[in-house]
Order: sequence, then structure tokens, then C-alpha cells
Amino acid sequence: MFIRSPDELSEELHHSSTTHIGLPVIDLGSLSTDGRRKIVDQFRSASEEWGFFQVINHGIPSGVLNNMINAVRKFNELDIDVKKEFYSRDTSKRVRFNSNHDLFQSQRADWRDTFSVSLLRSDHLDPAELPAICRDEAVEFIDQIGKIADTLFELLSEALGLKPDHLKSIECNKGRSLVCHYYPACPEPELAMGVTQHTDNTFLTVLVEDETGGLQVLHDNHWIDVQPIAGGLVVNIGDLLQIVSNDKFKSNVHRVVPSRLPRISAIGFFAGRVAPPARLYGPIKELLSEENPPKYKEVLGDY
Repeated sequence: MFIRSPDELSEELHHSSTTHIGLPVIDLGSLSTDGRRKIVDQFRSASEEWGFFQVINHGIPSGVLNNMINAVRKFNELDIDVKKEFYSRDTSKRVRFNSNHDLFQSQRADWRDTFSVSLLRSDHLDPAELPAICRDEAVEFIDQIGKIADTLFELLSEALGLKPDHLKSIECNKGRSLVCHYYPACPEPELAMGVTQHTDNTFLTVLVEDETGGLQVLHDNHWIDVQPIAGGLVVNIGDLLQIVSNDKFKSNVHRVVPSRLPRISAIGFFAGRVAPPARLYGPIKELLSEENPPKYKEVLGDY
């Protein structure tokens, strides 16, 4: 059920992992001073070449991030009789817990459990809907990740040569979800997969992870290990941002490999406006010209 096929294992030979280069790391500490132009340039370079980067000195207190990671751990360590109250495979439920949400769409099961909170269709969240053991931490994390996303979208707008509020004006920062993954310790990690390689069908993903590692990004046909940075965030471009940027920004393939140690991550996804009436998204007109015609048709935010 969890073991990769011989074809998948042999493919590893064609995408060997390397660690001699690392993901771009961008320091937001000088954002309020004269360092903004340099930061915008770094956002542009990382978004075009990698589709991934890490940010430090972003303004979210490290305590908020650590508390969220610990809360995810505590929830997953609860007795199964407590967790099953939230278990569901119904994607319309706002708060749910499950294992292998894509079990029937993949060749084999991913080695992870997932707790998620969907704000796709409404920003209003009743804290009472959340498990008591992680309620306060999740509410605070959702609030903080929304604030930093606003800053990230401003910088990405400027990196595209647009006004700072452009991406927010077309509601790219809407459609939030909190997704918390727990990867149990794996006895034979070389045979399993935490998360199969994929791109994110959103605008933007913002992730905090524990010190275990395991996230890998495909770059120049090599799997690059993302080294966790204490207090840092991993940011990646989603498919929708690649579409509206008309391929200027890159939505890159990534995966998670399991470990003999447990791994925890908490992720904020931003999918744009999918609440009725859903918004159509296509290449931004200001980025188009005779030399750069549109490469995509308009799609719904929840394509």
C-alpha cells in the first residue's frame, strides 16, 4: 500500500538528490527601510528561477510558529477515539482530519495524516469548530499567516512590475486554507513517499516545518533538499500565480520524503476567490504585449 513501485524507485536514478546548493533565502528585515528594492529583485529572481524561497525576519513571532508545530504534534498524539470525531473525506467540511486524502487518485498511499481548516468560501471561522488542543494556536497562526501573505503578494506584485496592491486587488490573497501534515516515523523511508511529487493548484503557499526536513524541490533535474531554518518560512509559487504572470513566475514540482523521525508542517494555502461568484483568472493584461501574448485561457480559481 505504501511501497513505491519499481518504476518509481528506478526513476530516482534520473533525479538524484544533491545538497551542495540551497533554496534562496530572503531577509525581510530591511523591508521598511531602503532595502525594499533589493528584496523585490530577490523575489523576482527566486520566483522566476526556482518558484520557491525561504524568508526570515518576516515579522511572525517564532513563538507563534513553534506553538503551531507543537499543537499539531499534540493533536496527532491524541487517542484515536478523540481524533475520529474530526475524521472525514468530505471536502465540503471546513474542519477535518484524514489519512491519504488522495488515496484513490494515486498509485500508492502517502505516508502522512492531515488536519485541515478550509476558509475557501468564507473568512469567518468559529473557533469552537476546532479541536480544543490546538484551537488557540490555529486561530493565531491563521491570522498571522494571512498578514504575511499580504506582504508577500505586495512584493510579488512589484516583482512583476505592477503596483504593490495589484495581486490583492484581484483577490489572490483570498481562499485561505490551513493544512497541517503529520508524517509518522517510517521504518523504511527509502521505499515510501511522504507526499508524491506535485505542484500546488493555488496562488501561493506559505509553510512552517519542524527541524526534521524532508521537503525537496526539483531544480535542474535534481531533487534539492530544503534545509529547515528556525523561525523561517518556506514560500512557493502556485499554478494560478504562474498563469496570471503568464509564465514569468514558476510553479515548481516538489515532494516530501519520509524519515525515521516524525515530521510536522503547518501550511497556509491561498487559492484566490472561489466563493460564489467564483472569479476567473487569466494572464494579467498589463504583462501582455505582441512579444508576450497570453499563454493561458481564463480559469476558475478552483480549477
